[in-house]
Amino acid sequence: MSSITANLEALYQRINSAAQRAGRSSNDITLVAVTKTHPVETVVEAYQAGLRHFGENRAPEGKEKIVALSEQLGDISEDARPQWHFIGHVQSRQVSILLDGGFDLIHSVDSLKLAQRISRLAVRDDYPAINILLQCNVSGEGTKSGFELSHWPANKEPFVTFIEEINQIAKLDKITIQGLMTMAPLSNNPEEARPTFRGLAALREKLQLEMPKLDWRHLSMGMTDDFEVAIEEGATIIRVGRAIFGERRTT
Repeated sequence: MSSITANLEALYQRINSAAQRAGRSSNDITLVAVTKTHPVETVVEAYQAGLRHFGENRAPEGKEKIVALSEQLGDISEDARPQWHFIGHVQSRQVSILLDGGFDLIHSVDSLKLAQRISRLAVRDDYPAINILLQCNVSGEGTKSGFELSHWPANKEPFVTFIEEINQIAKLDKITIQGLMTMAPLSNNPEEARPTFRGLAALREKLQLEMPKLDWRHLSMGMTDDFEVAIEEGATIIRVGRAIFGERRTT
């Protein structure tokens, strides 16, 4: 048994346990394997171990791996096709790389301006439509990107502004909103992430009431150190790298 297969077995047990504690089905949770800095050979091994969703933080590196893995796999059915998630900060100058690279879901759209640029380039260069998540800063951390929504239940102004921006994004061509994403503050104690995850889940519930015609299916939250808490608070997508592949390679 490979180390990736063994790591996945242990990881799935933890996912199942967390889902059971929350009264949820683990089938409702998508595991995205974060492959940043790991070579294509490792991604192929992970695919052979059963993984189908992969996440990249860097647009050029992700595009290269998408092409390389496709060449390695050859002609496969649509059901077996790997799904690629972009989970890193989106630099404006790299939007074309994302659109051209074959990503299925961009988790980290953190401003109206960025959404407008994605739409504009997709229309101009005739790229396929792209699914996105709206990255929200509900923790209030200054180092975190995202729509500023800290203390939104008590401070209505940021929420009203967010609604206005969502309405503009929803009208853009070639973009489909599918939910929300957040990152919790780094901590050795997973419980310290709970308020952030709970805040994002509450925000989604509010948006489902306020904007029911839009698709709010996903909550992307939780990484290796805190994914169990994220699942307990409603995550539908978790982004895990180290628990699958070990420590990242230095670049």
